[in-house]
Amino acid sequence: MNAPTNDHLPVVVIGAGPVGLAAAAHLVERGIEALVLESGPSAATAVRDWSHVRLFSPWAEVTDPAAEKLLAPTGWTRPDGATYPTGGDWAEKYLQPLADVLGDKVRHGTTVTGVARAGRDRVVDSGRDEQPFTVHVRLADGREERIVARAVIDASGTWSTPGPLGADGLPAGGEKAVADRVSYRVPDLTDAAVRARYAGRRTAVVGSGASAFTALASLGDLAREENGTHAVWILRRAIGENTYGGGEADQLPARGALGLRARSAVEDGYASAVTGFRTQAVELDSDGRVILVADDGRSLDPVDEVIVLTGFRPDLSFLSELRLGLDERLQAPTALAPLIDPNVHSCGTVYPHGVNELSHPERDVYLVGMKSYGRAPTFLAMTGYEQVRSVTAAIAGDREAAERVELTLPETGVCGGAGLFDEPGDTEQSGGGCCAAPTTLQIGANAPRSTSGGC
Repeated sequence: MNAPTNDHLPVVVIGAGPVGLAAAAHLVERGIEALVLESGPSAATAVRDWSHVRLFSPWAEVTDPAAEKLLAPTGWTRPDGATYPTGGDWAEKYLQPLADVLGDKVRHGTTVTGVARAGRDRVVDSGRDEQPFTVHVRLADGREERIVARAVIDASGTWSTPGPLGADGLPAGGEKAVADRVSYRVPDLTDAAVRARYAGRRTAVVGSGASAFTALASLGDLAREENGTHAVWILRRAIGENTYGGGEADQLPARGALGLRARSAVEDGYASAVTGFRTQAVELDSDGRVILVADDGRSLDPVDEVIVLTGFRPDLSFLSELRLGLDERLQAPTALAPLIDPNVHSCGTVYPHGVNELSHPERDVYLVGMKSYGRAPTFLAMTGYEQVRSVTAAIAGDREAAERVELTLPETGVCGGAGLFDEPGDTEQSGGGCCAAPTTLQIGANAPRSTSGGC
């Protein structure tokens, strides 16, 4: 007699962002029941949070092939492949239609609070692999449910857990007490209320990646229009030849241009750079303005606002009862971590990977997309699409397709490894690298120089 299987159960996908929805499309293409759980009220909730930021890549490079096939019968057509969407465009013109065609396979307002093996905590060995997964969720109205699944694909990303102000990876002393003065997102200065928050004021920008470039460029533009506006750019290292990215040598010209805009803001006097500054504490002066204090005792002149753009990290709390194999530094799958280590690799030198690198001691659970890279800042959206193609093939039992990973990532000028921590000319790793913008990045070419930043 054949042993019972869990093949009749759905594969649960956590997160209805670009990679999560692509995973669902690949599952549907293979005739596997998919259930996407999204905590927000609509598809691509995280992407909508940076709807004002323009991608570095054209439409031709930010849609998944299986998703396009699923959308085609509805009359959907991809926007002009040579044009560059904003996050809002991406959500409204592709991701939401994809979620709509998936229909009741996508559940909104559903927050995953835990994942485990049925009847087994992480300690129990007996019969573990034969048990289905139990996915614990909390609904928008507060009710709790359990969903039984044959496999789990976690594409929840890292957007919900931005890096803190403290240089040691923990919140700086007093950081939480001034939460009303601190933002961890790139501000949308086209919004009147947001613009008023920064206009005519002094703002500290902490970080050295594309997000920081976007904020600096935007604040520089605002300073040109509003007297008294000034940005203070705080870096943990010295400024070197790679500080502003690849510039004109970047194979993503829009991203290179963004770095040049940030450089212009500094060189034109609309922003000033403070180097070698590792924030340890936050204080308030007698006027209620914010003073940042470094670990060497230095204090900066008071600022009115602080924008912290020091990268993102994965939320692993709801996976605590699963046996994950994670690298101790990057919090990425153990086999993947050496391939994406930002001390060694750039976006273009990351080896194409799939199910073999994404597997864990716990069978049939996969972290994909931004979350699979843990704290590494070099993730590319096309990598995520290839990941879910491979993973879904493995779940379907098509091992040959799962292991046939085909993806070529060209080298780019801004994607150099972070190098030694204290090397003055190196790019800062925290929030640096090539992809520390508030989204996944995609390889592209011939991007318009007018692109406003982001990815």
